[in-house]
Amino acid sequence: MTRITTRFGATSTADEVVDGIDLSGTCAIVTGGASGIGVETARALAGAGADVTLAVRDVGAGDRVANEIRETTGSAAVRAAQLDLVDRASIDRFANAWDRPLHLLVSNAGVMACPPGRTAEGWDVQFATNHLGHFALALGLRPALAAAGRARIVSVSSSGHLASPVVFDDIHFERREYEPWSAYGQSKTANVLFAVEATRRLAADGIVANALMPGGIMTRLQRHVSQEVRDGWEEGLAAGRFTLKTPQQGAATSLVAAVAPELEGVGGRYLEDCNESETVANDATVQRGVREWALDPAAASRLWDVSLELIGRG
Repeated sequence: MTRITTRFGATSTADEVVDGIDLSGTCAIVTGGASGIGVETARALAGAGADVTLAVRDVGAGDRVANEIRETTGSAAVRAAQLDLVDRASIDRFANAWDRPLHLLVSNAGVMACPPGRTAEGWDVQFATNHLGHFALALGLRPALAAAGRARIVSVSSSGHLASPVVFDDIHFERREYEPWSAYGQSKTANVLFAVEATRRLAADGIVANALMPGGIMTRLQRHVSQEVRDGWEEGLAAGRFTLKTPQQGAATSLVAAVAPELEGVGGRYLEDCNESETVANDATVQRGVREWALDPAAASRLWDVSLELIGRG
């Protein structure tokens, strides 16, 4: 496959990516749209003319952000709706209430390196939030995505996927000791594998999905990160080993996946700094790129089947 490149890069902003693009008539959902890069993703889409729904747990916070986006963009077509990604009834209500074609589903919400936790079903909360909730949502919204024709799903992953494949023998840490970064890593690998398999399985509906690493951005996503890890990040920043992005810059790669013409009809890719990443070996010591295990078609197919069974649709 030819690697996808664009004219944008690490310092590009969401507004720059959508500049000159008319999204009038486009309906978009942004999960986690009330904080972090979700706000800037939604703002850029609304500013380009899209009808945007913020799918959020806290509707009060979502309403405040929606109002602020309406004021800053001049768009009246921004609203919030309740969605809890670890509550299957909430996901079903949201999907069943959606009554029009859906052109863009931006699966942006997530949790990072949180303490041990389980859903009502006994699932690891990171895997449930970051992957299973979005998986169930995408399936519930499949008719709306198909009705749009050439719809796109944007799966916000992370370089955290470099830390772990999906451990199919013990996804929910029932036998191995819980380790927050391994749990986060496998959930982010799952985000990439979802994009690979969704593009294959939903092709007949004209739906494509791509995954991405937004970059390092300090938001509420890091609220569970230990002080020790934060100190290491500070040392890395001071030494110039890596840099942070603003939320506007962090949202840029999501916008590339959502609207860039280079990705029209193209799916199953992993983007970083607004371009498709290089594939790296599973045992390589790296901080960027996409692991082979995250693009493995056999693992992607297996994850899809396992996920269907877990949510009761197998």
